Amino acid sequence: MRVVIQKVKSASVTVDDKVISSIGKGLMILVGVSTADTEEDVARLSRKILSLRVFEDLSHPPKTKTKWHGKPWAKSIVDIEGEILAVSQFTLYGTIKKGTKPDFHKAAGVVSASVLYENLVEQLREGLGDVSKVKDGEFGAMMDVALVNDGPVTIIWDTNDATI
Repeated sequence: MRVVIQKVKSASVTVDDKVISSIGKGLMILVGVSTADTEEDVARLSRKILSLRVFEDLSHPPKTKTKWHGKPWAKSIVDIEGEILAVSQFTLYGTIKKGTKPDFHKAAGVVSASVLYENLVEQLREGLGDVSKVKDGEFGAMMDVALVNDGPVTIIWDTNDATI
């Protein structure tokens, strides 16, 4: 599974001119599922997202004279009791090696991708301990995604690529 993780001050998803999900402080994650992904990838990704330390510890001042507030890279989404907005995005597996039209053959089909994506969302909800803290888009729909990136902090990770 490939994911783009963004630390946000707020984020929302709109479908057919209606906001269907929105969050405050937390993580916006764009999730791509490949043909090679399994439940093991879902578990690895869920653990990684829930434990990733991208938030500041506001109880301690930074050790350097920066504009950061608090100690950077100290807390996870669980620690700050933040929210997650997950959006399925098969285009993360698009390649443009040949020609000018993207090739999506590495992206999983709708049925297998939706099962793994829904399992990821469920594991994130369990990990945060509050169903209302994890929102998602509408699988397969054309969505407008809005966010206010905090930092900005954006991280890309692929469960099947040890180099990323």
